[in-house]
Amino acid sequence: MSDKFNTLPLKAELLRNLEDLKFNSMTPIQKESLPLILEGSDIIAKAKTGSGKTAAFALGILNKLILDQKEPQSLILCPTRELADQVAKEVRMLARALSNIKVVTICGGTAEFHQDRSLSYGAHIVVGTPGRVLKLLKKETLNINKVTQFVLDEADRMLDMGFEKELREIERYVPKERQSMLFSATFPYSIADLSKNIQTDAITVKVDTDHAKNIIDETFYELESHKDKNEALLSVLGKLKPQRFIVFCKTKQIADSVVKFLDRNNIIAASIHGDVEQNERTTVLEMFKNNSLSALVATDVAARGLDVKELEAVINYDLPVDTEDYVHRIGRTGRAGLSGVAVSFLVEKEDYKLEKLSEYLERKVQTTSFNALDFTEKYDLLPPMDTMYISGGKKNKLRPGDIVGALIGEAGLESDDIGNILITNIVSYVAIKKEKIAEAIEKLNKGKIKSKKFKVGLA
Repeated sequence: MSDKFNTLPLKAELLRNLEDLKFNSMTPIQKESLPLILEGSDIIAKAKTGSGKTAAFALGILNKLILDQKEPQSLILCPTRELADQVAKEVRMLARALSNIKVVTICGGTAEFHQDRSLSYGAHIVVGTPGRVLKLLKKETLNINKVTQFVLDEADRMLDMGFEKELREIERYVPKERQSMLFSATFPYSIADLSKNIQTDAITVKVDTDHAKNIIDETFYELESHKDKNEALLSVLGKLKPQRFIVFCKTKQIADSVVKFLDRNNIIAASIHGDVEQNERTTVLEMFKNNSLSALVATDVAARGLDVKELEAVINYDLPVDTEDYVHRIGRTGRAGLSGVAVSFLVEKEDYKLEKLSEYLERKVQTTSFNALDFTEKYDLLPPMDTMYISGGKKNKLRPGDIVGALIGEAGLESDDIGNILITNIVSYVAIKKEKIAEAIEKLNKGKIKSKKFKVGLA
């Protein structure tokens, strides 16, 4: 079978957009699952993170969409706010050539009032987390009586996080006549049980279930004590010299202490975990994607759904308790065929974790004594960009072109001084070259965007 999208019965607009996006050929999971999705089959798809599974179900959903019907036709559930935001963003990107597609994100951490209001204007696709979706269903501000496609993305993670009760309750709101799709990086027995209850004659698709050894270079360093981890972290960074990296920790307290340690060593870092408010998470993640932060220090809340292009390294400051989380953590690097590095620290009493991991990966995990290595190079790379915030967004009808025009016309920047732009409902983020951002903020605060004044500052 060909791996070209144009061999599939996709709408002409979708095919044109895929060509514009330089999506030249299908990934293995897309090649195996998309024909089944387009036929309307229920599927269980098992594929590693970064394999292109979001595009698989998103294209299936968009191809079936009735544009004139403004009630939700598809419901996509995700385990975390970060993944829901990422999925919604990719759906919108794939839907660019279709007219007036409305995708609404329903997650905790954002005021229900704003979500209720967005839904009142109509929506074609709803992407959300189980807790908030169920809450709005019970309030009857979310109506899914017209949903014909029901997707559980990272279904294994939702079960791990204890959402099984919510998933089963939400499923009762979805019409019986529907297509149900489960996407999962792993396939525990609980997935099979869930499938039996919410799917009909589901077809299982399994591809790319393991991260290839030649894509992610994995190293495990054995330390004498937890106290040695900070020194080991600096040494590893001196050796690797990554532009951007993620450090995974087992608790919020450890994550915050690692951020302080990195800051003391002139490495710009920020943390993301359960105590970080949603608006701050959005800012931190956007700064990281914009090359305004060198390091993101996270608990496992960020192990899935975080999609950063060309992330060079993942460092496991602490090994996870759950072996499956190890796979999801390191899956943040080595994506889309690029190579990556994963470094893990462990102490002697954690040998049992190593045994569990070897069994799960079905290969012997080898360790190296950190004391036997001589890492003396210093890591002092500053990120090349800073991030500007603008106190306006989609509700102000701002578009990327408006912001770029103002930065060039009002602030005197060149186009190559401007990086990524993210426009949310009420605030926008723009990456600007570090040496240009102070002047850009000063001039834009005095100038206008679309003939309006906005507050502008450093994120």
